[in-house]
Amino acid sequence: MYLNCHTYYSLRFGTFSEIALLELAAECGVKTLALTDINNTSACLNFIRKAPEFNIRPIVGIDFRNGAEQQFVGLAKNNDGFQELNSFLSKHSHQQLAIPEEAPSFSNVFVIYPFEKVLQLEKKDFAEHEFIGISIENLRRLPFSAYRSYTDKLVIQQPVTFRNKRDFNAHRLLRAIDNNILLSKLPTTEEGSLSEKMLLQEALLEKYIDFPYIIKNTEWLLQECSIHFQFGESRVSQNLQVYGISKEDDFNRLKALCEEGLPKRYQNPDEVVQKRLKTELKTIRKMDFVSYFLINHDIVSYAKSQGFFHVGRGSGANSIVAYIIGITDVDPIELDLYFERFINPYRASPPDFDIDFDWRDREAITAYIFERFENTALLATYNTFKYRAVVRELGKVFGLPKEEIDKLSEGRYTVSALDEMGTLVLKYGKLIQGFPNHLSVHSAGILILDRSMHYYSATDLPPKGFPTVQFDMIIAEDAGIFKFDILGQRGLAKIKDAVEIIQENRPELPPIDISQVETFKNDENINRLLSEGKAIGAYYVESPAMRGLMKKLKVKDYLGLVAASSVIRPGVSSSGMKKEYIRRHREPERRKEAHPVLAEIMPETYGIMVYQEDVLKVAHQFAGLDLGEADVLRRGMSGKFRSRAEFAEVEKKFIRNCRDRGYPDAVIFEIWEQIAGFAGYAFAKGHSASYAVESYQSLYLKCYFPLEFMVAVLNNGGGFYSTEHYIHEIKMCGGTVYPPCINKSDHANRIEGDKIFLGFGYLKNLEHNTIQRLLSERQLYGPFSSLDNFIDRVSISLEQLTILVRIGAFRFTGSPKTELLWAALFKIEAGKRKVSHPRLFQQEHKRFTLPSLEHNWLEDAYDQMELLGFPLCDYFNLISEPLENDLKAADMRRFCNREMLLYGVLVNTRFNTTKHGKRMRLSTFVDADGHYFDAVHFTRVVEKYPIHGRGVYACYGKITEEFGHHSMDIHWSRKLSLKPDPRIPDEPSFETLNKGAKRKEIKA
Repeated sequence: MYLNCHTYYSLRFGTFSEIALLELAAECGVKTLALTDINNTSACLNFIRKAPEFNIRPIVGIDFRNGAEQQFVGLAKNNDGFQELNSFLSKHSHQQLAIPEEAPSFSNVFVIYPFEKVLQLEKKDFAEHEFIGISIENLRRLPFSAYRSYTDKLVIQQPVTFRNKRDFNAHRLLRAIDNNILLSKLPTTEEGSLSEKMLLQEALLEKYIDFPYIIKNTEWLLQECSIHFQFGESRVSQNLQVYGISKEDDFNRLKALCEEGLPKRYQNPDEVVQKRLKTELKTIRKMDFVSYFLINHDIVSYAKSQGFFHVGRGSGANSIVAYIIGITDVDPIELDLYFERFINPYRASPPDFDIDFDWRDREAITAYIFERFENTALLATYNTFKYRAVVRELGKVFGLPKEEIDKLSEGRYTVSALDEMGTLVLKYGKLIQGFPNHLSVHSAGILILDRSMHYYSATDLPPKGFPTVQFDMIIAEDAGIFKFDILGQRGLAKIKDAVEIIQENRPELPPIDISQVETFKNDENINRLLSEGKAIGAYYVESPAMRGLMKKLKVKDYLGLVAASSVIRPGVSSSGMKKEYIRRHREPERRKEAHPVLAEIMPETYGIMVYQEDVLKVAHQFAGLDLGEADVLRRGMSGKFRSRAEFAEVEKKFIRNCRDRGYPDAVIFEIWEQIAGFAGYAFAKGHSASYAVESYQSLYLKCYFPLEFMVAVLNNGGGFYSTEHYIHEIKMCGGTVYPPCINKSDHANRIEGDKIFLGFGYLKNLEHNTIQRLLSERQLYGPFSSLDNFIDRVSISLEQLTILVRIGAFRFTGSPKTELLWAALFKIEAGKRKVSHPRLFQQEHKRFTLPSLEHNWLEDAYDQMELLGFPLCDYFNLISEPLENDLKAADMRRFCNREMLLYGVLVNTRFNTTKHGKRMRLSTFVDADGHYFDAVHFTRVVEKYPIHGRGVYACYGKITEEFGHHSMDIHWSRKLSLKPDPRIPDEPSFETLNKGAKRKEIKA
């Protein structure tokens, strides 16, 4: 009998979940229940899915409001009515229209106007589907109103928003947060009523005992409503089922694409390839995934036609069909990738393609998808209230001072010292924590369905400009709505930009075909970069940990890189298998220690499980499960399906089969524990292979066009390291780096030969409009000839011009910066006193005679540190202390198991947590020659000798060696002081802040 119930998806209004609402209804003896969140349908699908578990028949609708003011409630008679409601709400949401006072003429919707609204509108005429809602509070006024005679139009409308006083208090706080006002200033018109609670079914009917026709009308209305979706085991895919004319036509199209692409991938396809292709096509057709492949092929084909780069990842890399038709670039035959990891009879959901594009091209791809396919939307995700953030918000609502709010949100308090207000903030902070705050867009998910999105949900129109549903991935999958993953990444942008920069900087070279990955895989020079860990800038392989692992493994080919990409993942690493894998890789004799069964199943990885696919192999070959069952086991180990009955059944079969094969229980359970400890963190081999393909493309460019490639890396925001370190790498590759120049630089970095001119975008305080005026003037009328010429042509303030002069942007004039600064001051100030009018003739500039002013490189370094954030000279040139030795990273091998003192510039540092919960630090430095060394600050020294930002450090410790890779166990470390800025003789070092210059220490 409840037609107007809210959950916390009535954002910043409701106070509990849809599950809690069902629990409450079950306790109150309610058998039919209507969920009507305010201008939102996020909870509807899950409400419908879970209601039968509580023996409740679900009804869904929408409470249409402008702010807190209720206009009317719409209840869906059926699924078509739900679509009508969603379409109506979406129209108003997309166009930011107010909800009208009266509902439109719906076909499959019941409309309930609250009694107060009917009185306000003085509404006399009601359509057949329109009713008047009477709450318990309204019963007192009904007998005295003109509507007492509307006996066939009155229904029970007892809203449900709260369970108790605590919920009501939380609701008031949410309303204050939403209105951004103090709780004491919250108007009652912005609140719900404390009476909006659910009574026992009998108690509710008792309230209306004098109005039996209201009860009868309500019962009739409830009986007329019905909603149905399929979930879980009974679900069917709601995705677009037919790509072209018919399913038969689709399959013929897919076969034709395979026939066309086969010779491009396999010049002489053998029986293994032919058999695999035939099997896959048969399975894809049988499981009704043909349109899924064709849609992905369509997207990728469009991208190629536009010159967009892409990488097909996900378990789709296990498919030879995907490889042949160009969705992926990973050969599953070469890598022995099981198709069943991708599609098998036990997997009802569609296969998984993650398609990466250049981050700048992703929006164009998304726009194409929305234009190409009719029923398309982005998938949503819920941004929830985080504890610290909600404590901060509640502190504002209660009017606490900022210092008190900071103390509470940062946990700097003792419970016993808290006053009443602070206790309330923490109490309600914990209650509201985790509530949905607002809807956002899933990072990659796009839905392409057979029916209108509004059949399932209303849609919002966020700033991205694409309709977005109001539910998330979890309920979507359970309802048979499966996303396409379209992602953006900067690695592809670096490759694309590098190719363009090479063409511009080296026009004499033929065009580069970056798709020749097979050639790159067999290039000794590229593979040498891998084995030596010289992969700075290259996608996925540039981090210190990865470079160190490649050196330990002596990676020298594609398969070795694929393995390294998985070995470094937590599953292998944390289980101790990483170290054992390296040992067996480097010492063939140790491979005999592998369990004979596992060594036979996984000879490529020496009997060690490295990939998710290895779980399939062991389950299939060791335990005799078929590959479909083996994949159920793999997915079950991930935790997502661990509770499902199918997983429990497969686990029993694994053990039963092993016993039937004569394996002793000790061996069975030893291998089972290995699988259990590994599978949840394992990395799919197809993922590793896809990453490795992109890494080889990056490495090809790094190997043969290092300067152009590193400029592309910088222009796309860098990667693992700082801008400063990528500039260091450019120097190591033979490039010369110059600060921004008004005649050579652009907003991004530019290269001319081996000269790199930093972009104006690095100048922190240089305004965007100044850059645009400068570049536009230069493009239209040519380079600037002098400072005077620049001042004549570009409207600029003295402050902005000073930045350009101090960074050396006018160095082409040959005049010292000190003279240019004085000249700029005189000329800009003189120009201010003149009447501003268009100049018909070039202004004659006064010539000022200036005394000779001293200037040196150290001043430039300090200007660069202030304006760019880093110096362009070597940090070793900036230190003020003498070095006690000239040892370098290459000398570490001579000091193995001994202490040594080594000096290095900090490159990167990060904390790790030990298994005992204590902190340690891992750092990377470069020596005076620019070569790397790694250091470990164990818990005994990590707090005693902290790292204070970039600079040169004296590092003293014991040199250790692991698989040929040396590192230092730090005993002590100290940052060396810098030479003072000669313009500020009292400043002892750069580490001392100077307020006038606003200089700050550069953080690592």
